[in-house]
Amino acid sequence: MDIRVDDLSGVEIAALLEEHLQDMYATSPAESVHALDLSKLRQPNITFWTIWDNGQLAGCGAIKRLSASHAEIKSMRVANAHRRKGVAAKLLQHMLDVAKINGYQQLSLETGTMAFFKPARQLYAGFGFKVGEKFADYPLDPHSLFMHKYL
Repeated sequence: MDIRVDDLSGVEIAALLEEHLQDMYATSPAESVHALDLSKLRQPNITFWTIWDNGQLAGCGAIKRLSASHAEIKSMRVANAHRRKGVAAKLLQHMLDVAKINGYQQLSLETGTMAFFKPARQLYAGFGFKVGEKFADYPLDPHSLFMHKYL
């Protein structure tokens, strides 16, 4: 598998992110959806990666810089055809490695509380993320769960 920084210009990533947004809106109330669209991911404080398997887009993820020591994981998604193949774990490990190299001391994320998000919560917990307090500008929301990892 090949992981690369992505400029978000390819049709494959546009389709995967559209699928991601559709799932988020189908699963969560609109006010509880915090997934970013293409334009919001194209910010200088966000680094976005794609992971490819034999020339096929297998997944994506991003790190959003919140401060010199704190960043947020955004837009983690595995393409349906590549689920349960270790794609998410490989990408998450890559993002953790990059976060350490960049000097971040904490990574945080927001995910949903519904059953749909259970695999994501299990993945993050397996990498040492712990449930904790809200962060950044997220509102308190019964549909949101916040997780943190100190590096």
